[in-house]
Amino acid sequence: MTSGTLMIVELLGGIALLLWGVRMVRTAVMRGWGERLKGFIEQRLSNSLPAFGGGMVVTAVLGSATAMALIVAGLAGSGAIGAAAGLAVLLGADVGSALVSGLFASGSTAAASLAPLFLFAGYVTFSASTEFRPRNIGRLLMGLGLMLLALKGIVGATAPLRDAALFHEVLTALTREPVLGFLLGVVLTWACHSTLAVVLLVASFLLNGSLDVEGALPVILGINFGGGLPAVTATLDQPPEARRLPLANLVCRGTVALALLAAVHPLVGLVERLPLDPVHVAAGLHAAFNLCVAAIFLPLSGQVVALVSRILPDAPVLNDTLAAPRYLDTAAFASPAAALSNAATETARMSELLERMFTTALDVLATQRLEGLKEIEANDLRLGHYLRSVHGYLGRLAQTRLGPEEGRRTLDIMLYASHLEHAGDVIKFSLADRIRTKVKLNVGFTPDQQTALSDLCAITTESLRLVPAAVASNDVGAAARLATQKDRFRRIEDKVVSEHLGSAAAGPMSLRKSALFIDIVRDLHRINSHIASSGYPSIQAAGLLYESRIRKL
Repeated sequence: MTSGTLMIVELLGGIALLLWGVRMVRTAVMRGWGERLKGFIEQRLSNSLPAFGGGMVVTAVLGSATAMALIVAGLAGSGAIGAAAGLAVLLGADVGSALVSGLFASGSTAAASLAPLFLFAGYVTFSASTEFRPRNIGRLLMGLGLMLLALKGIVGATAPLRDAALFHEVLTALTREPVLGFLLGVVLTWACHSTLAVVLLVASFLLNGSLDVEGALPVILGINFGGGLPAVTATLDQPPEARRLPLANLVCRGTVALALLAAVHPLVGLVERLPLDPVHVAAGLHAAFNLCVAAIFLPLSGQVVALVSRILPDAPVLNDTLAAPRYLDTAAFASPAAALSNAATETARMSELLERMFTTALDVLATQRLEGLKEIEANDLRLGHYLRSVHGYLGRLAQTRLGPEEGRRTLDIMLYASHLEHAGDVIKFSLADRIRTKVKLNVGFTPDQQTALSDLCAITTESLRLVPAAVASNDVGAAARLATQKDRFRRIEDKVVSEHLGSAAAGPMSLRKSALFIDIVRDLHRINSHIASSGYPSIQAAGLLYESRIRKL
C-alpha cells in the first residue's frame, strides 16, 4: 500500500471513528435521558429566549444538531411544541453544535491525550454497573474518548499533506473559487451528516498548511449550509408540521451563508487582520456564523415560520381532529364541574387516539407493510402530549377549592388517562416490535392462531369503545362493564394458550413461531388490562371492587 493510499485510509478511518463517537454520545444521552429531554423541551421551552438557550445547552450535551432537529421536528409534528419556539430551539442547537465543534477543532494536544482516560473510565463504568443510566454514562464517556482519539488521528493523518504539492494545487484550485469551495463544504457535510467531522477536517488542513483562511472561509460557509440538509432529508416522509422546522432552519442558515458568500473577499480581508492562528480563526468563524444567524432570525422566527408554511402548507385532505388537545380551557376553573367535563372529554379523545394506534398495528400485522409503524410512533408522541396536558390541567384545577367528590373525580380522570397512555406504550415498545420481528422473519400463523388473535383483538377494540362512556358519564355501571372486559379477555386467552400449547410442534422454527404467537397474545393482554383497569377507581369508590382475587386459605 502506497503512502498516499495509507494516508487516505487513515483519514477515512479517523472520520468514521469520530462519527461513531458522536453516535455513541448521542445514543447514550437519548437512551438514558431522552424522554426527560423531550419533556424539558416541550414543557419549559415555550418562548424564544428560553428555547434558544435550552437548545444550545441540550445540543452541547447531545453532540449533534441534526439529532436535536429530529427530536424537535417529532414534537412539532405531534403538536407538542409551537413552530416559533421550535425554530428558536434549532437556532440554539446550531450554536451549541458550533461551540462543540470549535472546542474540538481548537483542542490542544493535552485535550487529545485525555482520550485514553475517557475510554478507560467509560469501559470501567459500563462494565462495573448493571443499572441502566450508569451504563449509559459509561457509553457517553467512551464516545467522548473516541471523538478525542479521532481528532488526534485526523490531524496525524493529514500531516503528510503539508509536503504534497499535487494536493496543494488541487485544493487551492477548488478553494480559490468561492462557489466551488462552498459546494465542497456542502457536499462533504451532507455526506458525513456531521458539521463536527468536516470542521475538524478543515482545521487539520489549516493546521498543516494545506489550506489558508481565504480558501477555508467559503468551505466553512458551505459547511453551515450543508449542516441543515440532513434533518430536511430525514423528515421528508413526515407530515408538514414536522418538516417545516428543519426547512425553516435551513432557510435561515442558507440566507446568511449565501449573503456572506457574495461578500467573501471583503470578509477575508477583515478576518486576516485578527491576531489569531488559522485554526482558531476557522473555529471562531464557524461559531460566529451561527451566532449571527441566531441574532438575525431569532426575533423573526414567527415570520420565517409563516414563510415556510406557505411553502409547506397543511395537507387539505388531512383534517386531524386529534392532533392536539382542544378543550382544556383554564377559564372553566371557575366552575370545577365544567373543568372536569373538559378533562374527561380530552381523556375520551385519548381513547380514540389509542384506538387509531391499535388499528394501525393490526393493519401492519395483516398487510406486513412496516411503514405503518412510523404512524404508531407519531401517535404515541401525541398520546404522551395529551397525558401531560390533561395531568397539568387537572393539577392546576386541584390548586383551587374542590369538594371531596370533585377531588375524587379529578383523581379518577388522571388514572383513566395514565392507563390509556400505558396501553399506548405497550403498543409502541412491545407489540410493534413483535410485529416487526414477525414480518422480518417471515413467520406465518395458522388459521386457528389468526382466528384466536382476531377474537382477542375484537375484545380489546370493544374495551376501547367503552372508555368514552365510562369516562364522560362518571357512571359506575359503565365503569363496571369496562372492568369486566378484563375477565372476559382472560377466559378466552386461557383457552387460546392451552389449545396452542397442546398443538405446538417441535423444531427450532416452530418454537420461535410459538414463542412469537404467545408474546403477541401477552401484549394484547397487557393492552386490554390497562384499558379495562381504567374503570377500577370508579367501582372501587362505589365499594364494588374486591380487595383481592385470591381465595382465603
